[in-house]
Amino acid sequence: MPEENTPKNPAEHDSFAKALRRTARPAHFASLARRAAACLRERGAEALWREASFRISLMTKGEVWRFRADIPLRRELKAQRAARFARMPLVSVVVPLYNTPPKFLREMMRSVLGQTYAGLELVLTDASDAAHGEVEKAVRAVRDARVHYIRLAKNGGIAENTNAALAAAQGEYIALLDHDDVLTPNALYEAVKAVNEQGADFVYSDEIVLDSTLKKLGEYHFKPDFSPDTLRGCNYITHLAVFSRALLAAAGGGERAEFDGAQDFDLILRLTERAQKVAHVPKVLYWWRGHGGSTASGMQAKPYALAAGAAAVEAQLLRLGMPGRVEPVPGSPGAYHTRYDVTRPGRVTVLIPNKDHSEDLARCLESLYRNAGWDDLEVLVLENNSTQAETFACYGRAQQQYPNCRVLTYKGGFNFSAINNFGARHATGEHLLLLNNDIQVETPGFVRELLSYSQRPDVGAVGAKLFYPDGTIQHAGVFIGLGGSAGHSHKGHPRDSGGDMYRLATTQNMCAVTGACLMVKKELYDRFGGLDEENFAVAYNDVDFCLRLWQSGLLNVMTPFAAAVHHESKSRGDDTRAGGEKQARYEREKARFCARYAGLMQQGDPYYNPHFTLLYENYGYK
Repeated sequence: MPEENTPKNPAEHDSFAKALRRTARPAHFASLARRAAACLRERGAEALWREASFRISLMTKGEVWRFRADIPLRRELKAQRAARFARMPLVSVVVPLYNTPPKFLREMMRSVLGQTYAGLELVLTDASDAAHGEVEKAVRAVRDARVHYIRLAKNGGIAENTNAALAAAQGEYIALLDHDDVLTPNALYEAVKAVNEQGADFVYSDEIVLDSTLKKLGEYHFKPDFSPDTLRGCNYITHLAVFSRALLAAAGGGERAEFDGAQDFDLILRLTERAQKVAHVPKVLYWWRGHGGSTASGMQAKPYALAAGAAAVEAQLLRLGMPGRVEPVPGSPGAYHTRYDVTRPGRVTVLIPNKDHSEDLARCLESLYRNAGWDDLEVLVLENNSTQAETFACYGRAQQQYPNCRVLTYKGGFNFSAINNFGARHATGEHLLLLNNDIQVETPGFVRELLSYSQRPDVGAVGAKLFYPDGTIQHAGVFIGLGGSAGHSHKGHPRDSGGDMYRLATTQNMCAVTGACLMVKKELYDRFGGLDEENFAVAYNDVDFCLRLWQSGLLNVMTPFAAAVHHESKSRGDDTRAGGEKQARYEREKARFCARYAGLMQQGDPYYNPHFTLLYENYGYK
C-alpha cells in the first residue's frame, strides 16, 4: 500500500534516529535509570524488559516492532481472559482456504484459538485442489469444537468461497481473516470492547506487514479514524475488520465476484456507508504476511485488483448519488483519484489579501486564471495599506487583463481574519476561495478540483497540496496537536513522495486545512461567522474555522490533485520568529487556540494515529 519512498524501518525516521543518538549519550543514562525505576514500579518487570529491549534494538537496528507500547503485557492478557462485557457476542472468524501452506495454516489457527476473548468460532471453507490434501489434514489435526471445517466441491473464487463461510457462520459479529495471516492475542477482545464501549457495528484496527517468516518487518499501517474520502482513495482499512451480521445484511450481504481482487474493498465500502458507528482501534491487532503472490507484497502482484478497486469505488459513487469516475493514481498502485462531476455549478469568488509585493500578486493572478479550469470566477484583490506605486499600477493592469477581477480597499491594520471577512461581504459567488498572494497555482483545473468537493453537502473546507519553492511539501492538511498546537502533514517530504499509506497521493479527510488556499461554501462561511477577527487576527484563524465546521459534523478535505507552490510568509515574514509585537501576538493567539481546543488536543487528532510523533511535522513514528 504505502509507496516505495515511504521509510520502512522505524530507525529511518527522524524521531527514532534522534532517540537513538540521545540514548547513546552518557548524560542520558541517569534519565534512563529514573525512567527504568518508574517503569518497574508502575508497570512491572515485563514492561521494563520491553523498554530495555526496545532501546537495545534501536542501537543494534534490531526488530524494534516487537516492543511496541500497544502490545499487551502477560498480566493484561490474563485480565482480558477473565473480563466480562455487558455484551459477549459470538464472533465468527471467517477464513477461505486455498492451497494454504500447512505452516501458515497452523500459525493462523493457533492465533485465532489463542484469543483472550473465547467467544468465537473459526469457520474454514476449503477450496484447495486435489494435490493439496495436507490442508484438510492440518485442520483435522486440531481438536477444538470451535473449529468448523467445510470442504467445498469446487473453487468458486475468493468471493464465492468467502460467502460459503459467511453462510455457515453463526456469530452475531464476523471477522474476516486471510488464510496466511495472524491475529494478535488481544484482537477480538479489543473489537468486542469497542462494540460495548462505543456501540460499534464496524471495527477496524492497525496492522503490520511482515515477511513470510513473520520475523522481518515490512511496514506499519498506522491508520486514521474513519475517513470516507480517504477510503475512496485507498483501502486503508483492510485488516482487522469486524462487523455485525445485521450490518452485513443491511449492506446487501456478502462479497461480490465481479470485484474479485478487491472484493474486501467493495465489502468494506458497502459496510461503512451503512454503519451506525465505525470504530478504529489504534493498536496493531493483525499481522499481514507478505510473500510472493500476496497483495501484501505489493499490488503489482495482482494487477487485476487495481481495476477491481476502481470499479468498487465507482459502484459506491453510484449508490450514494455522487456522479464521477475513478482512476488509478499513476505510480501508486492501490491508490485512486475520484473525479467528481460538478453537479452544482456556481460562481467562485477568490479573496486575495495584498499589501505591495506586486510581483507575487501578478504571478498569483496569472497562474490562477491560467489553471483555474472554471469560467464562473470572480477575483477580489483586498488592498491593505500598500505604499508602492508599482502595486497600484499592477492593480490597474490586472483589472483590465482579467475578467471579473476587482480591487477592494480594506482600511485598517493588518488583520487577516477581518480582511477576508470584509472580502466575503462583497463576494457574489456561492463559494469562496481564500488565497494568499504568494500562491502560484500549478495544476490545470485547480479551482474545478476544489469545487468538486466544496459542492458536496457533507463537506466544509477544502484545501490543496502546497509545495515550498524547493519542491518539498509545505502543506498536505493540518493535524491538531503537532508542535503543541497544530502542524502540517508530511512537511518537508519530497514532492514526488506518496506519503505514508498514500496520504500525499490521495484525497484525505482532515480536521483542518490552511487558509493560504481554502475553499468553502459562502453560506457556510456566513453561517459560522467567518474567521475570528477578535481572537485570531493573524494566526490559527484558518484552523479554528475548520474545526468549527468539523465539530458541526462536516468533513474537511485536502485534495492533492489541486497543487500549488506556496512562498510561505514571503509577504509578511514569519511571525513565529519575528520578535517584538508580531511574535508576542502570535504567542497570544497560540495560547487562545490551545485553551479553546484543549480537549481535542488531549484526546488526539482523529485523523492522526497516536503512534506518530507530535514533536515534528515529518510524519515520523514516536
